[in-house]
Amino acid sequence: MYIITLLFQLVIVLNMFFILIVIFRERRDVGSSWAWLLVLLFIPLLGFILYLLFGQNLRRYHLFQWEDRKKIKSEKMLGTQLMQIRNHQFQFHNQATKDSEDLVYMHLIHGVVLTEDNSVELFTDGQEKFDMLFKDLQGAKDHIHLQYYIIKNDQLGKKLIEVLAKKAKEGVKVRVLYDDLGSRRLTKRFFKKLRDSGGIVEAFFPSKFRLINLRLNYRNHRKLVIIDGKIGYVGGFNIGNEYLGKNQKFGYWRDTHLRIQGTAVHSKQTRFILDWNQASHSQNITYSPEYFPEPTFQGNIGIQIVSSGPDSEWEHIKNGFIKMIQLAKKSVFIQTPYFIPDTSLLDSLRIACFSGVKVKIMIPNKPDHICVYWATLSYIGELLKAGATVYIYDDGFIHAKTLIIDEKISSVGTANIDVRSFKLDFEVNAFLYDEGFAQRLTETFQKDIKVSRELTLDEYAKFPLWIRFKESIARLVSPLL
Repeated sequence: MYIITLLFQLVIVLNMFFILIVIFRERRDVGSSWAWLLVLLFIPLLGFILYLLFGQNLRRYHLFQWEDRKKIKSEKMLGTQLMQIRNHQFQFHNQATKDSEDLVYMHLIHGVVLTEDNSVELFTDGQEKFDMLFKDLQGAKDHIHLQYYIIKNDQLGKKLIEVLAKKAKEGVKVRVLYDDLGSRRLTKRFFKKLRDSGGIVEAFFPSKFRLINLRLNYRNHRKLVIIDGKIGYVGGFNIGNEYLGKNQKFGYWRDTHLRIQGTAVHSKQTRFILDWNQASHSQNITYSPEYFPEPTFQGNIGIQIVSSGPDSEWEHIKNGFIKMIQLAKKSVFIQTPYFIPDTSLLDSLRIACFSGVKVKIMIPNKPDHICVYWATLSYIGELLKAGATVYIYDDGFIHAKTLIIDEKISSVGTANIDVRSFKLDFEVNAFLYDEGFAQRLTETFQKDIKVSRELTLDEYAKFPLWIRFKESIARLVSPLL
């Protein structure tokens, strides 16, 4: 009994220490800070455990080695671009990029180079995306860099390992990086054939103990594939049968993924190398020319590859979304599986509605995370009151993460419109400055509307009290989700 009392007193003391850290050291937003303070004060034992697992703020750590990337030719363009835009001397390749000068400049300030020689293929169907991906993998000559949040030990996952092992035997350098939590059901046996063939596999933020991971709350949600430094993939699809529509619960899986050729692939390569070197330690990748070849395929789409994560002081992707919404004159189209915006993004969307901009948001009709689903409905209700149009996707599960402004500029990637993507997860998005591509995304959005139903304000107002109760509780804990 004495030992239990002593341990409880120790927990109280540690909680007081954590409270001081939350208030004076971490500088979180007010909502998140209050949520953690209440948890630590009123449920001390559970709060202690939750803070250890989910509460640490990574922004005070330097996780990535940014210095060496300055050796890359495309990265050397950064200073020149900044100076030219400041002096109004930059020659934009198209009107969409010129109209987005403020957005481009904001990303440049944060170290994101603009490339304007890209071509982009759009995939919204898993089978089509993976058919093309496997074709590209089989054609690799020098290296394959593959990074996913979720890789499953099923038919698609095993096929991937077979292809990668074959390429590794041919002498292609194969590196696979997966998130330790997202792919938690994988075992070493799953990768054995690939490793035996010469491939290298690493986990991001692995648990040092089977059941305890003090960095559990910070997930690498990025999905990147770079092939020979010439072809790059980014988007919402993970690796598994369900992304081919073979899961009975979700049915058809509607997502958005990009295949990019051009200098923007160098930015993806840089992002992969940074993540790999953080996870690997002993087998770092150098920024050698073989990983950054001159593009052989020329396009004309402007792209900035923007990443964000809990290690950064600034929420780069969220700030990009807000700036895009501020630029909108006619329309804002959003597709996201989870909608838990913070106050700044929510206010930006409200202001757009009040300014006569058509704001349309599409969300799934079924939850894959129940608490997030109810919190989503709560925020959706606020935008309905502001005049937004909301669609519930009924043809399976929509996992796409897209933002389209005025059919001119767009963003596609891994970040959802939620606090977790903005503050806690490592994400990457392509910001695309091209009217033709934005119109293709808009056409896809309009096509999706045909298999969706509109959620009206009248319908939302008639939700019963028990749904309102669920929404309120979910919203209360949303800063912790």
